[in-house]
Amino acid sequence: MTAFMTSVESVVEIILVIALGFYLRKKNKFDEKFKTSISFLIMNVALPASIFVSVLKYLTRDKLVSLSGGLLYAFGSFALGYLVAWLLTKILRIRPGRRGTFINMFVNANTIFIGLPLNLALFGEKSMPYFLIYYVMNTVSTWAVGVFFISNDDPTKDKSHKEPFNWRKLLPAPLIGFLVALVFLLLAIPVPTWIDSTLSMVGGIVTPMSLIYIGIVLADAGLASIHFDRDTVWALLGRFIVAPALMILMLVIGKSGGAAVPSLESSTLIIQAAAPGLAVLPILAGQSHGDVEYATNVVTTSTVLFVIVVPILMQLIQFI
Repeated sequence: MTAFMTSVESVVEIILVIALGFYLRKKNKFDEKFKTSISFLIMNVALPASIFVSVLKYLTRDKLVSLSGGLLYAFGSFALGYLVAWLLTKILRIRPGRRGTFINMFVNANTIFIGLPLNLALFGEKSMPYFLIYYVMNTVSTWAVGVFFISNDDPTKDKSHKEPFNWRKLLPAPLIGFLVALVFLLLAIPVPTWIDSTLSMVGGIVTPMSLIYIGIVLADAGLASIHFDRDTVWALLGRFIVAPALMILMLVIGKSGGAAVPSLESSTLIIQAAAPGLAVLPILAGQSHGDVEYATNVVTTSTVLFVIVVPILMQLIQFI
């Protein structure tokens, strides 16, 4: 019951903020320029600040070393997830503009803003070291790999014309925020309280602004755009079935090889693997001229359906 109520409360909060963006857009309080400005603000300012603060808040050098073993399981499941998702884009013939979003739905999850509060409610503070395993891998995966699948899925690109390599794409702003935070962490560089507070304040706008952006997109597309077409159904299957199944597979392989992990660690990794899609997916899709309506649809539906998925997973992990 605790798992169910926590998931319901998390989803209701998210839906209310999306509804706010939807309402204000319908009332013409937000114009098209505002949507573009939100995208820039989140991706290039707020998100790097949020990641920087989160890394220094939740990680220490000792924790980073102690979690290295568990990272192998997460790495294995993510690698397999990318492979399965990429193969399905070919088999299902997912159209350009949706492929990057489709692949990210199979691999990368909304860990901080949904996964973290849920994990604390389900397993308590003692699960935090195990949560950090998934958080680190999810962050690196999203901004070092996932973002490239989306940027290379730009349907407006001329495939016959080979563009010069853009080094800026190799290091997107959120990944730079993560790498800089690691430098501060490993070298034990102190961050003045006032700087930390400032970055926390700026980083705190990521989730509400991302959700407002989703509301704006929904208002432009219409509520009828929320539907379960073939591509959406497969993306949801990837998020809620394939991703946790691959994590379970890695844990079972490790257990059979004599490298079993504590039950709390396995439970945490499995729950995180099934968290909803990234709230920033529609923004990433928009920046690469992708199918923003599709990205909005899979994020919204995965967030709502998460209420049903969590109690089911909590029952299944008892047998693993």
